[in-house]
Amino acid sequence: MRRTLFATKDPVGRRRMVLALLRGALSATLLLVLYYVLPLDRRLDLVAEVGLIVGLLAFVALVAWQIDAIMRADRPRLQAVEALSVSLPFLLVLFAATYFLIGSDRVDAFTEPMNRTDALYFTITVFSTVGFGDIAPTSETARVVAMIQMLVDLVALGVIGRVVLGAVRIGLRRRSSESGATSASGADPAGAPGPDAAPDTDPPWAPGSGG
Repeated sequence: MRRTLFATKDPVGRRRMVLALLRGALSATLLLVLYYVLPLDRRLDLVAEVGLIVGLLAFVALVAWQIDAIMRADRPRLQAVEALSVSLPFLLVLFAATYFLIGSDRVDAFTEPMNRTDALYFTITVFSTVGFGDIAPTSETARVVAMIQMLVDLVALGVIGRVVLGAVRIGLRRRSSESGATSASGADPAGAPGPDAAPDTDPPWAPGSGG
C-alpha cells in the first residue's frame, strides 16, 4: 500500500506531523492578526509602494530559504506543508494590505469602499481566480497592483509548486541515500561475516565431510 503523509504508524512521525501542522496554523494565524492590528490607516505614499516591492522580495527570499530547508529536512513532506502554510498566507496578507492602503487613499479606487476584511476577500478571489465581480479595481494604481498579483499568483501556483515538489523529491532521495549509507556502515570493514552469515566449514552431512 502506498504511504501518504498522514498514513504512518510511527508515533514519532505522527507527533512531528501534528507539530508541523500546528506551527503552520500558528504562523498563518499570526500573519492574519498582524494584518488586522498593524496601523495601515495612512496615505498611499512612496513608502507604501516601496513596501510592496520589499514584501515581494521578502517572499522570494522566504521561498528560497524554505526550499533549502525542505531538501535538508528529515521529513521533506512535512517541511513542505509547513513552508506552504507560511509563504502563501504571507503573500495574501501582503497584497491585502496593499489593496487596503490603496482603498484608504482613494475611495474610488475600487467599485466600493473596502475595509480590511474586504481587501483580504478581494485578494483571495484574485488568488483563486473566482472573480465574483462584486469588487473590482477602477483606478490605475489598483489595476496595476491587481495585475502584479495575478502574475505572482501564476508563479506561486506553477513554478514554486513544481520547485517545492522537486525539493521534496531531492530531500527524500537524500534521506534514502543516507539511510542506505548508514546501513552499509554497519558491516565489518575487514569483510568479516556478520552474525547471520553462513559458516565457512561444510556441515557434517555434506559430501566428503569427515562425518
